[in-house]
Amino acid sequence: MKTVDEKLTDLRRSFHRDPEVGFSEVRTKAKVAQQLRAFGVEMHEGIGVVGVLRSGGGNRTIGLRVDMDALPIWKSSFHDYISKNDGVMHACGHDGHMTMLLGAAEILANEPDFDSKVVIIFQPNEEHGLGARAMIDGGLLDRFPLDEVYAIHSLPGAPLGELFTRVGQICTSESLFDIEIRGQGGHASMPHVGVEAITVRAEIVQALQTIVSRKLAPRCGAVVSATEFLTNGQRNVLPETARLNGDVRTRLAQDRQDVECFMRQIVDGIAAAHGVGATVAFNTGSIETIDAPGPTEAVIQASRNAGLDTIPDRPPMSCSEDFAHFCAAVPECFLLLGNGTERPYIQPLYASDCDFNDALLPIGAVFLAQLVRDRLPKKGPHDAVTAPQSAYRTHRSEPR
Repeated sequence: MKTVDEKLTDLRRSFHRDPEVGFSEVRTKAKVAQQLRAFGVEMHEGIGVVGVLRSGGGNRTIGLRVDMDALPIWKSSFHDYISKNDGVMHACGHDGHMTMLLGAAEILANEPDFDSKVVIIFQPNEEHGLGARAMIDGGLLDRFPLDEVYAIHSLPGAPLGELFTRVGQICTSESLFDIEIRGQGGHASMPHVGVEAITVRAEIVQALQTIVSRKLAPRCGAVVSATEFLTNGQRNVLPETARLNGDVRTRLAQDRQDVECFMRQIVDGIAAAHGVGATVAFNTGSIETIDAPGPTEAVIQASRNAGLDTIPDRPPMSCSEDFAHFCAAVPECFLLLGNGTERPYIQPLYASDCDFNDALLPIGAVFLAQLVRDRLPKKGPHDAVTAPQSAYRTHRSEPR
């Protein structure tokens, strides 16, 4: 007979073996749904997977959200549960996040000593910043109104189980820019005949670096990075067009808006100076993640009550998280749990040998279950577990 910890490890490794990228999490969703049915949890399928636990007659609702998607990264690990899907792997801990939440769901389903409702959300496509908005735009919060919502993420290199959070801004926004330059190509031996796009592109790249260093406040935390350069040039052919793609991170919405404004000014000015055409596309996938005071203080207190080492004032991080779209609609807290200080658990997220620490699974599951119990009133002696009630593609939890 396997222990609970061994069952969680097996489940996490099964997710790790079969990763799927954003909005393609077909087998992952099926596996999550199978687990929820086994626990007797009311289950709903749509853009993602939603489980609902009802107990007693209370009217408060707590949401717990995790991400499901993997990354288009080739694995370099050699353990016995490596990804079987070439070019795709869980390199950001989402396999562990799903498992921790399923572990918490089983705990709460087996001991429903809370009075109200818990909504557990398995969200697709976090990596491209599209999944949260898709679920919200699809009516998630209308069908399942939440009083507050929580999300958890592993943190490589931090002591195992140490909890990090903060009131206020904890993750930056992420915006992607695409600059197209249209000049006049020609022969490499006669650049004076036209206006080739590479030189203009190089000038724009250099000028973009002045946005953070000269146009925003010092230590604002903004980052502007050019990441990709494409042209229609050849060995001896000067390109007529060039595309410059990149990534912007900001801690404040005003800084994000200012970066876009300055970028457009720079591109328009340099293009005019060289007599070429240029366009700028600037799209924000994940806005800034802002932890609300009430839920964050609740996480800090629950962490201390659980005996976890707690860092309540973690400095803001330069990474983004599309959970931010939940925080724009519902009071929330985004928290991190240390993944351990030994290899491979110190490998950075997105590394080809990154791996989730299975020892963290029971810690996260128990903590999430305790957080729910702390935030919901206790069930009275005469309260009963209510029957599932929903018309939204509900799959009843009884075995078939």
